[in-house]
Amino acid sequence: MNKIVVLTGAGMSAESGLSTFRDSGGLWEQYRIEEVATPEAFKKNPEKVLNFYNERRKQLLKTLPNEGHEALVMLENFFDVYIITQNVTPLNKQIIKQIKNILKCL
Repeated sequence: MNKIVVLTGAGMSAESGLSTFRDSGGLWEQYRIEEVATPEAFKKNPEKVLNFYNERRKQLLKTLPNEGHEALVMLENFFDVYIITQNVTPLNKQIIKQIKNILKCL
């Protein structure tokens, strides 16, 4: 069977309605990274940091995999699929159960 490598990122989840961090209108335009995503921020204001991530988690609960996620699963009917991503969300985890080869790049 032929192999195929797929590079994915936040755009996959954005299609399902998740806010991204770096896009225009993304989370880093709404929040200063130093205030919500550093150990110093957590030490200074743990409630603010936890609220930031809890809101992100709530958003994840309301989303479903999109056609792009489904297409990756369907590709496995024809190829050995290898996915390389830095974007691991519950959406990706739903398809990971079906895709044999995934490499998470952090």
